Amino acid sequence: MDWKLELVVVPVSDVDRAKAFYTEQLGFRLDVDHRVGDSFRVVQLTPPGSACSITIGVNVGAGEPGTTKGLHLVVDDIRAALVHLDGVGVANSGIQHFEDGNMVAGPDPEDRDYGSFIFFDDPDGNSWAVQQVRQSGR
Repeated sequence: MDWKLELVVVPVSDVDRAKAFYTEQLGFRLDVDHRVGDSFRVVQLTPPGSACSITIGVNVGAGEPGTTKGLHLVVDDIRAALVHLDGVGVANSGIQHFEDGNMVAGPDPEDRDYGSFIFFDDPDGNSWAVQQVRQSGR
């Protein structure tokens, strides 16, 4: 039996601002934007190539804006991801890797899967990591 993670709720304070960040800057696909008056709104967004989406909205989760930490986006080219983030004005850590248990600047010297990262926050402070993974069949 498969157990597939298909949706993560990300709490935000301003749905329209977050929607613009995720669609216009990060390039997530807008799947749903549904409202029922002012008391309920669900916006579902999917990263390019992902089987898992995020939901932002009004009364769609119990978390406080900015409390989601450590979500990972996986890319096959960390350098291209950095060019994209910089090009659309997303403040980020630059490429980093672990060395002797600490994060240091630059890509993994051996260019290993799971070895290079970029970190950024959405406008509410929800934190994301971009991680390079090239191997097939993950």
